Amino acid sequence: MSEQRCPYCGRAFSPSKCQPKQAVCSAPECQRRRCADYRHRKVTTDPNYREACRESAREWRKQHPDYWKQYRTAHPACVERNRDLQKCRDRKQRFKSLANNTPASNLRPCPATIWLLGPELHELANNISAPTQVWVLEVLTPPARSAGHLANNTHLAP
Repeated sequence: MSEQRCPYCGRAFSPSKCQPKQAVCSAPECQRRRCADYRHRKVTTDPNYREACRESAREWRKQHPDYWKQYRTAHPACVERNRDLQKCRDRKQRFKSLANNTPASNLRPCPATIWLLGPELHELANNISAPTQVWVLEVLTPPARSAGHLANNTHLAP
């Protein structure tokens, strides 16, 4: 029997005598991935299978109406993680809607350079505006003093 390489883990294996066309090793993780890939291909290409899967999920939800409420109560860390991920998805969606948006009204020349940093900004093709927070720092000059007062203080520069 010839040895083959598993497409998932890359290890060499000998196909089973009962399944000479075996293409994936028998490791549980590789078998799990093989089944998931098969299901994904089947759902993508077979409309009857896709509808059967949807109907099965609908039926399960109908029989377990409080499942997600109970799950969220029992797993607050998952709820927080999902909330954070949803905020990121929402922010990314807002950035996508800004692409090619170049409003020119109310633009005034500004000598400042503004850098926008963040993981979602690679989505901003051809965009010159984005929501951001700008801090304006002004130099505060001391109040003007009389000439006689400055003459008495030799440590102040003229």
